[in-house]
Amino acid sequence: MVFRYYSNALSQASRSVASAIMIVGLLLIGFGVLIAALPQFFAYLAAGVFFVAGLGCGVTAIKIFWAQSRIDRAAENEPQVYRENVRIHTHHPDDL
Repeated sequence: MVFRYYSNALSQASRSVASAIMIVGLLLIGFGVLIAALPQFFAYLAAGVFFVAGLGCGVTAIKIFWAQSRIDRAAENEPQVYRENVRIHTHHPDDL
């Protein structure tokens, strides 16, 4: 007589996790063999990825600098208004 202390759903979930781990392991072994067989191809591929990522960072930085310069120019053209005798009131729970 076999006693099961867990449900069939738990058994199915553990089998799904085990199969996912097996697939990931086989993919990693396959990538390892490919990298060992074609090291220069993957070196060029990695270099290309880093180059494209660097270009993306550079373009984003240029966009940010350009937007900041536009904001600075817009702030310079606005007249600055100072108000005299203005008080800011804040509410404190202690003040009753």
